[in-house]
Amino acid sequence: MENIISMKNVKKDFKGVTAIKNLSFSIKEGEIFGFLGPSGAGKTTTIKLLTSQLIPTSGEIKVFGKDVYANKREVVKNIGILSDTSGLYERLSVLDNLMLFADINGVSKKNVLEVLEKVDMNGEIKKEAKKLSKGMKQRLMIARAVLHKPKLLFLDEPTSSLDPGTALEIHRLLRALNKEGTTIFLTTHNMVEAEKLCDRVAFLNAGEIVEMGNPEALKIKYTNDDIKVILKDKDNEIMLKNNLEGALRIKAWMEEGKLITIHSMEPSLEKIFLNLTGREL
Repeated sequence: MENIISMKNVKKDFKGVTAIKNLSFSIKEGEIFGFLGPSGAGKTTTIKLLTSQLIPTSGEIKVFGKDVYANKREVVKNIGILSDTSGLYERLSVLDNLMLFADINGVSKKNVLEVLEKVDMNGEIKKEAKKLSKGMKQRLMIARAVLHKPKLLFLDEPTSSLDPGTALEIHRLLRALNKEGTTIFLTTHNMVEAEKLCDRVAFLNAGEIVEMGNPEALKIKYTNDDIKVILKDKDNEIMLKNNLEGALRIKAWMEEGKLITIHSMEPSLEKIFLNLTGREL
């Protein structure tokens, strides 16, 4: 697969303060890539660099294999962006909001109706945006971001402040979009969300990537030798080491019929980030 995004040694300074430090990574076409880190780590700045809203102090940025600034118009027409500043026209209906942006982007009404069905908002097309729930507004903003069928979708904290049920609906929608071929660049500080959605994640701390890889592979990489065992007739859990002594004790409990469960102790992405940076999310 081709690299749809490539950043090499990218640095961004703001009035003498370095927000991004020698950032280098690439994303393959068809991936859901998670860019994870606490507020102020540089996630939104990175999106603005990749979408040519900001110019880097130094380094090389390519999107669709082309310099993002030298080919700005071509790049921008093939991307969709959802950020916390993606405002809606509150007095316009759902349909009129999308039709307005369809006109701006030269998109047919057929696309509007298709995307409304895709985000399951056919029943809301006449409702004013201001009367939508927070989850429905987020669906509408995603619909607007994918209205022109972009190859690449940037999502900046797409489920921030949403309740768990609504967030799960957004996750299903994003998986469906990705299955249809949309590459997704996702920023979040929600590690559970990242584990559910992402093919790969990068940990960003103070403008630098400190680790990158598949979520499950990272948890295995940073696992320890602890094993949790739960036995019958025991109120407490027993912690063992993954060694010969631990294996012999487990064997004895199995032979005695006392063993209920055995759990390996892979750390969460949150714990890995904390161990690497000393910072919580």
